[in-house]
Amino acid sequence: MNSINRRVRWAGLGACLLVLVVFAQLNYIQVFHASALENNPLNMRHIIQQYSKPRGAIISADGVTLAESVPSNDQYKYQRVYPKGALFGQITGYYSLTYGTDGLERQYNSVLSEATTKVSFPGSLHQLEKLLTTEPSLDDLHITVLSSLQSLARQQLAGRDGAVVALEPKTGAVLAMYSNPSYNPNPLASHNPAVEQAAWHKLQDNPGRPLAAAAYRQRFFPGSTFKVVTASAVYDHKPALAKKDFPVSTGLVLPDTAGQVLHNYAGEACGGQILELFTVSCDSGFGQIGLELGGKNLAEEAKAFGWDRPIPLDLPGVAESYFPPPSSFYRNAGALAKSAIGQESVQAVPLTLALDAAAIADKGVIMTPHLLSTVTGSQGQVVEKYKPKPWLRATSPATAAKLTTLMLSVVNSPNGTGVAAQIPGVEVAGKTGTAQTGGPNIETWFVAFAPAQDPKIAVCVLVENQPPATEYQGGTIAAPIAKAVIESYLQRTAP
Repeated sequence: MNSINRRVRWAGLGACLLVLVVFAQLNYIQVFHASALENNPLNMRHIIQQYSKPRGAIISADGVTLAESVPSNDQYKYQRVYPKGALFGQITGYYSLTYGTDGLERQYNSVLSEATTKVSFPGSLHQLEKLLTTEPSLDDLHITVLSSLQSLARQQLAGRDGAVVALEPKTGAVLAMYSNPSYNPNPLASHNPAVEQAAWHKLQDNPGRPLAAAAYRQRFFPGSTFKVVTASAVYDHKPALAKKDFPVSTGLVLPDTAGQVLHNYAGEACGGQILELFTVSCDSGFGQIGLELGGKNLAEEAKAFGWDRPIPLDLPGVAESYFPPPSSFYRNAGALAKSAIGQESVQAVPLTLALDAAAIADKGVIMTPHLLSTVTGSQGQVVEKYKPKPWLRATSPATAAKLTTLMLSVVNSPNGTGVAAQIPGVEVAGKTGTAQTGGPNIETWFVAFAPAQDPKIAVCVLVENQPPATEYQGGTIAAPIAKAVIESYLQRTAP
């Protein structure tokens, strides 16, 4: 009998212990682990709850809706739609059940998903109507990009791979930022997983990498547009070089290369002082300038202009432009000469080159680039406004003024490489670039700002994969695109 009672007591004790363990586990789950479970990406209830809420709209500077939530007839209640599709896909990004978020949808997720302001007393019938609406109302994100200028950039690229970036030099506001190929975010925001997955795989298979916007997520050989940095380094580090006459030559024999020659474009002969070299984009002359500047001075100038450092644009995944460290030129002076003309291993993000042009335009200061303009609340009131702030001091006002003179000569001189960017009545300062890629084709570039004495806009244009024929260069392919963008914007802002 005693043994039976002992077993019963042990069984009872074991049952009590199991109850205590279950109780403790339940408390752990409900109290300590609740947040982790709630936010687990595999928690379908949480996903349905998250995607059943509307998000604020994303609106362009000229009032065009770029992203919004509309009622849907499924379990998620709201569908995210992008009315302008691929025109703004690489800026808005996507809001996807399967693939998460990208672009502004990720950068400003908290703004778009939560109302940050209290509702104020309505001051008009319109505000009263919005207050009494049955639909939830969140903050809207207004950006600096003009839909009209973005459309023009796409039109000017005319289906060619490349990028157009336009900035306001004095504020850093992004006015246009279009890359081709782009992508339509609507299929990625579908509530049908099969549609999402098909769109995703199609984008992944596209060799043009639409999800990696060429304007700010890819790097390219900049060619002679880098001469803006090299010329600035002359005035900042060795100003005597600006007065030196470099011999007229068709090419520069590169040291440390066993006789390799850096030829000028199309075999032309050029020489003279820095103004003449810059105007015709003389590679042999600028190669020699690079050798005399030295790797340390050139690398320091590049970093001052935003190379080899993260660009603080308010988008995820922004790439850095690359200029090699001075140590890479040890016993490799030929690489230094090539780097001074934007070749060798130098690689640029188009956004960086737009910022470099803006630096010259704004007396040597690079303003922080930004897309955010304002955030408006549920009643249309402004609840947040971006305040422009400097990012870097690239160079001095004196050097910027000298570079402006050089860049004006590129466009205005009869033998300048950028004459195709001339605009009647407007002084355009620019620099062309034609970069070898190591393959059969070339990259064509143009950077510019205008009006030169009171700059309103800075532009960088890249057109990729152009034929290696003489008529295909930055001055003939990219410069006319920059001209069209500048002209359109100045007409829009004219008093």
